[in-house]
Amino acid sequence: MLSFAFGFIVSLAVTLLIVRYAHLHEKFSTDTDLAGVQKFHVRPVPRIGGVGILLGLVASALHLYSTYPAVAIGILGLSACGLPAFASGLTEDLTKRVSPLARLLCTMAAAALAYFVLHIGITRISVPPLDFLLSYPVIACAVTVLAVAALANAVNIIDGFNGLASMVALMMFASLAYVAFQVSDPVVLSASLIMMGAVLGFFIWNFPAGLIFLGDGGAYFIGFMLAELSILLVMRNHEVSAWYPVLLFMYPIFETCFSIYRKKFVRGMSPGIPDGVHLHMLVYKRLMRWVVGARTARELTRRNSLTSPYLWLLCLVAVVPATLFWRHTLHLFVFVVVFAATYVWLYLSIVRFRSPRWMVVRKARQAEEK
Repeated sequence: MLSFAFGFIVSLAVTLLIVRYAHLHEKFSTDTDLAGVQKFHVRPVPRIGGVGILLGLVASALHLYSTYPAVAIGILGLSACGLPAFASGLTEDLTKRVSPLARLLCTMAAAALAYFVLHIGITRISVPPLDFLLSYPVIACAVTVLAVAALANAVNIIDGFNGLASMVALMMFASLAYVAFQVSDPVVLSASLIMMGAVLGFFIWNFPAGLIFLGDGGAYFIGFMLAELSILLVMRNHEVSAWYPVLLFMYPIFETCFSIYRKKFVRGMSPGIPDGVHLHMLVYKRLMRWVVGARTARELTRRNSLTSPYLWLLCLVAVVPATLFWRHTLHLFVFVVVFAATYVWLYLSIVRFRSPRWMVVRKARQAEEK
């Protein structure tokens, strides 16, 4: 728990400094686009929150070196491999000139580094014919690189509202820490606890006020760490089902897959073009009805923050059973189906204006009369 606390304190302090002195770096670090299709903030906000998370992780790992050098070296090595993913995202945060393809390729390069340098790769997915194919290094490397890049991109996609991606990541790291504790895996346990602390240090400044954003650098790095730690956990501990990380990450994975299907086959547009009908955006636009028409900064910020808890609860539909049944493949598969069905039902209900009344936040009647 000392690692958790150290990561939290460093991340909290660094993020505070970024927020406090935002006026000194606002020309290159601030998100000033208030009118974009996926923009829901009401004032320019620094978007380099990933810096505090990375520094929290590195500082905590260095602090751990004196007592557990092997564990610290493993964490620092993984952090170093993730630098291409973080750097590409941070460069986009600062310059706004890095294409999605370039960021994807850099994240794939980070995954390839982890595969060749640290030998972290997908070796089984609990489907016998496919597991045989994974015995070939070329196939295992390709699947690993694509899986890590896909999850990093998925985390970036769900990073749309105050506290959404960071709390989802916090829950996932907590689950990884629990399972790692159960199977006595010190590297995954320590790294997950440190990342929990670092993400929490950022979360305090991001939710509910939205004083700083995670940015592409933070989102890609968090996604990279989630993917690599889950692969490492499954690879080194055969009692952990390969379907455990599939269910654990089901919310960002299914959000991405559903968005690709919706854009390509329903709307007939390129999956790479941003649009405003992701599930979290629909929750913001159609369930937060108590501020429809209101344009004051306070009300819009509150509306932004009230959106995230809906998606936290949806994420728990996957995270809780994944944590409970981490060794039971059949149970995990069933809950994958349950989550997919829940997501589609919720999405269609909101799109068709048939959301259950208990889900819709409205103004109090007295406030409306005024």
